[in-house]
Amino acid sequence: MATHSFSLLPIQSLTSNSSNKQSENTNTFLTHKYCKALATSFTGGKLLIRPQNLNSVTPKRRRSTVATVAFSLPITKPEGYEKQPKWSSRAIQAFVMAELEARKIKYPSTGTEALLMGILVEGTSLAAKFLRANGITFFKVSEETLKLLGKSDMYYSNPESPPLTKPARKALDWAVNEKLKSGEDGEITVTHIVLGIWSVKESAGHIIMSTLGFDDEKAKELAKFMDKDSELTYK
Repeated sequence: MATHSFSLLPIQSLTSNSSNKQSENTNTFLTHKYCKALATSFTGGKLLIRPQNLNSVTPKRRRSTVATVAFSLPITKPEGYEKQPKWSSRAIQAFVMAELEARKIKYPSTGTEALLMGILVEGTSLAAKFLRANGITFFKVSEETLKLLGKSDMYYSNPESPPLTKPARKALDWAVNEKLKSGEDGEITVTHIVLGIWSVKESAGHIIMSTLGFDDEKAKELAKFMDKDSELTYK
């Protein structure tokens, strides 16, 4: 398995001018608790928190803690390939959003439908823009998810990190394999994930995409953006 690390933006927290140690301890606990929620079952990651020297920060009202989340993606490198491709930052963010969406609708696992919602919540990738341009929006996907899979019991308490379903793992494995087969350098993009979801025909994500008008022709068109998540613009 490969480990991919990225740094989150500084997490800002409000503190009073008082030097009361109990307030500082409470603030640190809440920051740790917030960051821990970002270590998902998908990534199987460990959360490493490196607090800055709080006494050296001069602003009176704000102090920050920099959190570094190390993600270990649960996808093994296929035999016959030397390289383990890396995931793009937008793809990683989509994973995090997918798990949060699964938790919001109280599903016990993170499926392809949640991956699709996570991609649309992240929203800045070329794949997400392509989906929206073709009428596949977050709200429509959410609506179709509830129609297809139903609502969860309002009193059900889902796990903090809903595990991936088998179709979701297949979709992600497809994304990795497709990148490796291309023989090209670069990252696994959000487009790889979308097409991975489409490739798993029995998955909820595929059914929802098909219901909303996605087809093989659109998949071929989307494949043009396979190797990039955004367009570079120069002014």
